[in-house]
Amino acid sequence: MLIHAYKYQGAGNDFVILDNRNDEYNLTPEQIKLLCDRRFGIGADGMMLLGKATQGHDFSMRYFNADGYEGSMCGNGGRCLVAFAAHRGIKKFDFNAIDGFHTAQVLDFTPYRCIVKLKMKDLEACDKYSENAYFLNTGSPHYVEFVEDTATYPVDEKGKYWRYHEDFEGGTNVNFVQIRENCINVRTYERGVEAETFACGTGVTASSIATYLYSPEKGHSEKQTVAVCPNGGEKEELEKLKYDIHALGDDLQVCFTYNKSSKTFTDVYLTGPATFVFECDIEIK
Repeated sequence: MLIHAYKYQGAGNDFVILDNRNDEYNLTPEQIKLLCDRRFGIGADGMMLLGKATQGHDFSMRYFNADGYEGSMCGNGGRCLVAFAAHRGIKKFDFNAIDGFHTAQVLDFTPYRCIVKLKMKDLEACDKYSENAYFLNTGSPHYVEFVEDTATYPVDEKGKYWRYHEDFEGGTNVNFVQIRENCINVRTYERGVEAETFACGTGVTASSIATYLYSPEKGHSEKQTVAVCPNGGEKEELEKLKYDIHALGDDLQVCFTYNKSSKTFTDVYLTGPATFVFECDIEIK
């Protein structure tokens, strides 16, 4: 089978993308794994299909891990798929993924690189796992642990340990976070890739939210507290925050609103670069 493939990367998180709006591709896990293989294929952390528009959506997103199997939501993948859609001439970016509806904006467009702001899912639950760790689902499950220095932390060793820990049914992604005065450093061991990646969109989102719960006065670059009375009811206090994140591959940004009354996180946005790398034809069995 001859496949015309594209490669994109978002903060070093790289993906093979296929335009499947004509339902041309129905690949096996073995074929997807081959495309993602860094020695025998194109090489990527995962593969995505841009699907045709459906009622209420401009396109659809399917994401597959590098192991060949369909995965949960990928934030950097979603941003790269939006850039790919923009490069294909699509003008609106309301799409459906495995975790539901998403919308996005292209804040800056060039033929090779876009800055994409992607709306992530709202979050109603965040479990404190231990004194310095949280577990939450931002479209994919994430264990977030706070450490003194991410640069010297044994991410591979500790990532493998938590990835398969019996407390997390089906396994989890693993993030290690260092809180700085106006930003956070994040390193992520990804489920499905089974290795550390240069960045993880749902991971930095989870890390930002966990940072707020762990240390609400540090790590953010902006914080605003407002009071609202929805429908004339009881006053609610909202905190609007922005976190600048240093990942291995590039810098990203996460914004969200926290409702202190309902303890929910809404208007969650992930922003950062999405870059075209190359396109090619590849023959696979």
